[in-house]
Amino acid sequence: MTTSAALVVVLVSLVVVNVWVHVGPRRAHLLTGPLGAVALLAVGRVAGLSWASLGLSVSQLLPGLAYGAAAAGAIALVYVIGMALPLTRRAFLDTRYQIPMRAAVLMSLVTIPLATVVFEEVAFRSVLWGLLETDHGTAVATALTSALFGLWHVLPALDVTGTSTAISDGGRPPRRRVLLTILGTVLFTALAGVVFAELRRRSDSLVAPVLLHWATNGLAVVAASRMWKVSPPLQTPPPG
Repeated sequence: MTTSAALVVVLVSLVVVNVWVHVGPRRAHLLTGPLGAVALLAVGRVAGLSWASLGLSVSQLLPGLAYGAAAAGAIALVYVIGMALPLTRRAFLDTRYQIPMRAAVLMSLVTIPLATVVFEEVAFRSVLWGLLETDHGTAVATALTSALFGLWHVLPALDVTGTSTAISDGGRPPRRRVLLTILGTVLFTALAGVVFAELRRRSDSLVAPVLLHWATNGLAVVAASRMWKVSPPLQTPPPG
């Protein structure tokens, strides 16, 4: 398989999976992520990528762990500070995570890695990054994978507009706020994609961006569960 053909397969797979995880049954997500990741890795290998080019070389495991642990620790510190400051506490109050702490920990350690992190990192920082880096260099690989990573989050951003109390205020948010939320999410996640790609480049391992991605998403769920428990009830505006 040529690199161009592999790129087409990966991009089509991203579109299909992105739509599926938003319209398909949630219980299927735990299988969709790992199976999709394995399929994409197979595409990369058939296209001629080595395990090192995919970021899965055993020799780079320790550097990946070191970079990833440091990045995850930084995220944890940011969340602790955000939870402590009155100005930023409300940003954690997402109704999707108004759940008991035990459920939040389970989601953080099992659901998010399998349903989200594994597939996204294999797709963007392993196979897609490897294909682009091989033919076009690191800068192009970082730019394109980061831009696509931002666009990948358009549908999740739509979900957030209906679940985040900082956006919806307990009701249906105006269109302008929805649009700004989507644009902001795409921009933020594209920038995050640059950070993930840089970790991938510096460590030469997929482990580093996997750990940072998990910390960003998984610890956010735990933080949200905690903030719902300690925050006073939100006042819902009267109808009419």
